[in-house]
Amino acid sequence: MIEDNLEMRENTSEILELADYQVIATSNGKLGVELALKEKPDLIICDIMMPVLDGYGVLEALSKEEETSSIPFIFLTAKAERSDFRKGMDQGADDYLTKPFDDLELLSAVNSRLRKSEVLKRNFSKDIQGLNDFMEAVRGLDTLTRMSEERTLKSYKKKEVIYQEGSFPRGICFISSGKVKTSLTNSDGKELITGLYSQGDFFGYLALLEEIKYPDTAITMEDAEICIIPKEDFFNLVYNSPDVSKKFIKMLSNNLSAKENQLLKLAYNSVRKRVAEALMTLCNKFSKEDQTNFSMKISRDDMSNLVGTSTETVIRTLSDFKDEKLIDLKGGLITILNSEKLIGMRN
Repeated sequence: MIEDNLEMRENTSEILELADYQVIATSNGKLGVELALKEKPDLIICDIMMPVLDGYGVLEALSKEEETSSIPFIFLTAKAERSDFRKGMDQGADDYLTKPFDDLELLSAVNSRLRKSEVLKRNFSKDIQGLNDFMEAVRGLDTLTRMSEERTLKSYKKKEVIYQEGSFPRGICFISSGKVKTSLTNSDGKELITGLYSQGDFFGYLALLEEIKYPDTAITMEDAEICIIPKEDFFNLVYNSPDVSKKFIKMLSNNLSAKENQLLKLAYNSVRKRVAEALMTLCNKFSKEDQTNFSMKISRDDMSNLVGTSTETVIRTLSDFKDEKLIDLKGGLITILNSEKLIGMRN
């Protein structure tokens, strides 16, 4: 509680303490920032007009610190001008209370923000149940009440196209089960795999964010179930609530840096190293916890598209790896026997 008016500070603290909240109070913004960094509170209530550092300064200072940036923040103000509300919300405030306010208004605002904060702290499983739990949890939060209750779950056969390069996105895709690849085709008809996705992954959202056609094609690598989140719900999650947006973007962004690394490796690494890294990429992406030696069926065409070289070169390299007892080959099944040597493969 950061409030320079002694009577207001004491009265508000008393109301909250009677409702079984523990309150730490201070009289100016500078002390408030220091206390917040030290105590890591569950919620901050802050006056706007204060000496030393005003409420806007407090919010800006705390939003720059990772450990305090996600703490719910409620402004107290005697002003009701719309410009003050807009400025605070643009900076990331969660709510406003205009003085004078009664006990019920205060407790309702505090309860609402703490409940929302608890939802956003939860870890959701990376399956269709986890997605549904997340969507249901955020659907009841003020600005997200229009979230749809049902999402389409569609079954796809192996090698079936989910969306085609050049088509417009209707939503984003979530993998409930199975494996998916995205790929580009150059002017010579050569395919390059741009992404690998498995259960719990989202894909296809960058085109939606940029409002462009899909730059690649998504195809299943095995039988799969894909959940389509309508673009209206996606935009609600990204734009209508800053806190929910942060949570959702973290769920989305697992593979952005991986794509950048893949392009760099294609440019600078030898074929042997690229094949070894492709095998380890498949292992890291698709292996199960109880597997001793990772095995996976993958076509040599898909391997060549992942590596960025010809199918014949991949076949020769895999044969060399088999002779070196790094892998085992049985038809389309590849089994990794020595992951340490593959990881340490010289360029």
